[in-house]
Formats: sequence, structure tokens, C-alpha cells
Amino acid sequence: MMPYERLKAWHASHALVLAIYKETGSWPVEERYGLISQARRAVVSVTDNLAEGSARLGGKELRRFADIALGSLAELSNHTRIARDLGFCSQENWAQLDELRNQAGKLVYGLARAVGRRKPDP
Repeated sequence: MMPYERLKAWHASHALVLAIYKETGSWPVEERYGLISQARRAVVSVTDNLAEGSARLGGKELRRFADIALGSLAELSNHTRIARDLGFCSQENWAQLDELRNQAGKLVYGLARAVGRRKPDP
């Protein structure tokens, strides 16, 4: 098992990745290089940063990568809100995605806080 696979935050974020890929598959094809690409890039960045941070030596590094993951979750929130407002994503689907994003965000934030409270690595 890889270090990131032990993180609840990674599992919640991975579920979000799958949901975003499924949802964006129905968005207009002309958005392939616009909102679709941006939303997918942002959500994959969350899991990528958790994976990379967990592989680094020391909690300070994991904290830094968790902070970056939080930024990517904020980007994703903006992308899905724009898609909803343009009618690419239904209100119901957006609410489900937003709930998944909130769940992942709480776990990533909790991870960042927990790692930040630990004693510094020698």
C-alpha cells in the first residue's frame, strides 16, 4: 500500500475525481479545452498533491502539499459553479459534486491541521 492510500483525505478526493470525470463527460464538447480540462486538472491536482506530499519525508512537506490541494479544491468549486450557472451541470448534480468537494475539503483541511500540530521533524 502506498502512503497516500492510508489517507482518508485521499480516498474522499479520489471519489471526487471519479465523480468529476463522470459529470464533465456530458458537458459541451466545445468546453473540452476550457472548463472540462480545467475542472479535471484541478481535481486530479488534489489527489496528486496528497500522494506526493505523503511520499515526502516530514510533516512539513505533507502540510505544504495539503495546502496546495486545498487551493485546487477552491479552483474546482469555481469551475463547477460556472458550469452550473451556464447550464452545463444541473443544480442536483452540482449539489452532489459540491457535497463531495466539501467532504474532501474537510478531510484535507483536517490533515493539514493535524500535520501542522505535530512536533517538527528532526
